[in-house]
Amino acid sequence: MTRLDARTPTSSGFSVSQEAPIHSDDPIPTPMAPAPDILRCAYMELVVSDLAASRSFYVDVLGLYVTEEDADAVYLRTTEEFIHHNLVLRRGPVPAVAAFSYRVRTPEDLDRAVAFYTELGCRVVRRPDGFTRGIGDSVRVEDPLGFPYEFFHDTRHVERLSWRYDLHTPGELVRLDHFNQVTPDVPRAVKFMQDLGFRVTEDIQDDEGTVYAAWMRRKPTVHDTAMTGGDGPRMHHIAFATHEKHNILAICDKLGALRMSDRIERGPGRHGVSNAFYLYLRDPDGHRVEIYTQDYYTGDPDNPVITWDVHDNQRRDWWGNPVVPSWYTEASLVLDLDGEPQPVTTRTDASEMAVTIGADGFSYTRPEPAAPVVAQGEYKLGNQL
Repeated sequence: MTRLDARTPTSSGFSVSQEAPIHSDDPIPTPMAPAPDILRCAYMELVVSDLAASRSFYVDVLGLYVTEEDADAVYLRTTEEFIHHNLVLRRGPVPAVAAFSYRVRTPEDLDRAVAFYTELGCRVVRRPDGFTRGIGDSVRVEDPLGFPYEFFHDTRHVERLSWRYDLHTPGELVRLDHFNQVTPDVPRAVKFMQDLGFRVTEDIQDDEGTVYAAWMRRKPTVHDTAMTGGDGPRMHHIAFATHEKHNILAICDKLGALRMSDRIERGPGRHGVSNAFYLYLRDPDGHRVEIYTQDYYTGDPDNPVITWDVHDNQRRDWWGNPVVPSWYTEASLVLDLDGEPQPVTTRTDASEMAVTIGADGFSYTRPEPAAPVVAQGEYKLGNQL
């Protein structure tokens, strides 16, 4: 039997360990109350400034299905979903995220959520009839990191459209896969999410122990959410999965045909972290959407944690392509439970972009002297400049 008790180098360049080597110097206290049993990320409520423009982007371009809509909101779902929605577009004055919503295992887990967050002194609101259409008894909180979270169990079931091949498009979005959140103190966020029952699957660090990002899951994939280091709380992106990478290429072709290639912020490409094929888009309000496919199973209790060196230019893109600066600096505001934007705190730890010039400009895949002579000292973006 093999058990990884310390970081173990691999031939791929990253290291693996049994537990995430992340420690917070300023941890949020662990409540005595048990955490709710979270199943998966379920939906996001997104505030948009122009509902018609956003509907066109998510429905006509990306192909999400309309479950219901009215003058102020559109409820959308992916092909394989059977709950009422995965995304709510709601008209509002400030484009932002109103809720990161998680489904819990039982109705009793809502009582646990109330007790857990109340003990932490967080603001907690419970609505037996739910906050959105199609969702029943729900709890929303302003968590200690400043994010608006929702927990629910009861939901209206709708038709799963997996067999409706007459409706499918070449770029079919089949599942909501994950959220990605921006926070100034990643270790503090990781420890709190671990108290909620999340497990780390991958992270990015440097030799000094600075943590730049961490990926955490409840369902058996690479993540339900990730914590990215930066000024926050903000929302980095929401991600929808396709079945195959050719579906992502079809979306790129469609955007080109529609003369909407400027919606593509980054990609297509393959991540080192998660091993997934990706594409990043910006919606009409600038909210970032990732299209994502082909990560890996993580459901075993001894699933090893992968740690990447922040200077490895294959961590963000397996092919070593530079990451555009906007991907590191721009993100969406999040709202409190009154619908007001949460204040943004500046990150004081090192910036991932700053330590790897343009994300990849002077980072390394193989340290000298193993790197090719042509690449020593100047890499990718550095050579281009």
